Amino acid sequence: MSTRLHAAIALAAIGLASTTITRNAEACGNGDNYSWGSIHWSLPQATTPAIANQISAAPQSAADNINPLQLLEPITGLYQFTFIARGNSNIPDGTTLDKGFATWHADGTEIMNSGKAPLSQSFCMGAWAHTGLRSYTLNHWALNWDPTGKTFLGPLNIRENIKLDASGNSYTGTFKITQYSPDGSTPEGGPQGIVSATRIHADSN
Repeated sequence: MSTRLHAAIALAAIGLASTTITRNAEACGNGDNYSWGSIHWSLPQATTPAIANQISAAPQSAADNINPLQLLEPITGLYQFTFIARGNSNIPDGTTLDKGFATWHADGTEIMNSGKAPLSQSFCMGAWAHTGLRSYTLNHWALNWDPTGKTFLGPLNIRENIKLDASGNSYTGTFKITQYSPDGSTPEGGPQGIVSATRIHADSN
């Protein structure tokens, strides 16, 4: 499916979603310092009964309701990931190196909450691009500190090449971590391995 067709589907979905917003939603802005000015959402009276019937119907699983941005960029969403060592001379294959959460945004950026201790900097960010059908490459950076949070070890780069499965609910691929010196100029090596991740839905446990 072409990017233009993806975009058309996403925009159509956004348009349909906007028609389900009622006047009562304006109350959500009460107390905000920001003035919405002339921005106003409303519905034709003729459609109100139909929407009321939809609201009273049995609720669907949140996993069945796809975010319109996910139609445009299928990787978009929140995932629980695991890094497993493979192909290292000093780390046994199968060793879990990290587990945490990663969010891939439709604008081509990504953010990760690593399982590392917060003092060593557990949040980091990246940028991604398409490399093929449901295939992506990620260039991810962190500022690495020692476990005490007092000594800066240098920038840390994570490169991933992953493929989203056909269902869009998981991905697998490879990763390579490179630690740089504190001045950011000298690579000091790092582990590599396999990354796997599972999508988290609004009603996931």
